[in-house]
Amino acid sequence: MGIKAFYFCSQNDKTINIMADYTQMWTDLGLDHDNHNALLDNLGKAYQSIFMAQDNRPEGMSYFDFVMSEAHGLRIQELRDEQKAGRKIIGSFCVFVPEEIILAAGCTAVGLCAGADFAQEEVEKVLPRNTCSLIKSFFGFKLGKVCPYMEVSDMIVGENTCDGKKKSFEIFKDMVPNFYQMDLPQTKTPMARHMLKQEYKSFVEKLEEMTGKSISTEALKQGIATVNAKRQALRRLSMLRAANPAPISGLDALLINQIAFLDNPVRFTEKVNALCDELELLVKESKGAKTAKAPRVLISGCPMAIPNWKIPTIIESTGAVIVGEESCIGERGQRNLTDDSADNLNGLMDSITDRYLKIDCAVFTPNQERINHIKEMKQQYNADGVIHYGLQFCQPYIMESFSVEKELEKQDISVLRLETDYSQEDMGQLSTRVEAFVEIIK
Repeated sequence: MGIKAFYFCSQNDKTINIMADYTQMWTDLGLDHDNHNALLDNLGKAYQSIFMAQDNRPEGMSYFDFVMSEAHGLRIQELRDEQKAGRKIIGSFCVFVPEEIILAAGCTAVGLCAGADFAQEEVEKVLPRNTCSLIKSFFGFKLGKVCPYMEVSDMIVGENTCDGKKKSFEIFKDMVPNFYQMDLPQTKTPMARHMLKQEYKSFVEKLEEMTGKSISTEALKQGIATVNAKRQALRRLSMLRAANPAPISGLDALLINQIAFLDNPVRFTEKVNALCDELELLVKESKGAKTAKAPRVLISGCPMAIPNWKIPTIIESTGAVIVGEESCIGERGQRNLTDDSADNLNGLMDSITDRYLKIDCAVFTPNQERINHIKEMKQQYNADGVIHYGLQFCQPYIMESFSVEKELEKQDISVLRLETDYSQEDMGQLSTRVEAFVEIIK
């Protein structure tokens, strides 16, 4: 593979066009070529064995395969071209950072690398070993100089959704040139709503200062419309997965949700809707990624950023199909549209605040809404059981998993709690537990 972006074979075994040589671009961004080539090599092999080896993939997945093949190449070049045209690139880690506001400011939002172990020895020189994998991951991508999205970002936004992130950002802010920290409430009281709105207003002021332009009512309405359209497309995809047989694998659906944080939002929305057109025909013909007898699993818990595909791969290798994700990379991120009916900025900011306060992240207390949504999704997607996924040392989700399990078992819903990290060391143990669970729910 060498100095080119990693690539995969298409579904008919023809090779996607060889990618351009991006060596100079990666050099300009300050990436470590040896580390970066090793990362791309591992990603390419993993993608080939996990995604391209699937049977009966929809033709529309070819676009998303291409996006992944050029995730560190053409997409980064597009972002650099946008910068040359005057746009700022805003990187973030969380669905609480409103893309509507970023677009309204004439900027582009991108998700940052946080889904695999990298440079762990270096990371553990600045962070405790018992830090969650997601936090250690984005530190590793930065210290290893392998994430072009971090390096191309004009500003990185960190949000205080948990104590681990909050304290780690005190270190991380000195590792990047322009870091903005956003504080978030952990209750849903009127005072918490006021706090969130003030934080979003401060974010608006920061972007206006950065760009030298004021956000207008019209621009914010357009930003809301763009993001709502993306959410509606993803929601359409989710609803199609309720069919039996499911017309698309959980792995491919997860991949699409992950790419939503990287791709151009208008183009992405168009491609998701085109894929959904194809899936609707498959549903009518009763054709799916697996048979109608395949056990149907709902995943709940921590978000899974690229390339965190371990648990979904294990689940679907048993013959089960994942029909939904109660996660930020899934239902939690796409649920609820932002009301754009207000005719002034203050009213639109109220709408944005209200929409994001509905997110039922495990950092909120109390958080009965999340348990209710898991039960609703189990019914909506005709799931046979729920697998709760928690990253080791992620206190909010690990602690909440006990109450989730208790509440689901009260309604005779089969549930399996899994706690893991990004390593491959526990693959055998996890596979054994998942296989046993799938046998139970058959």
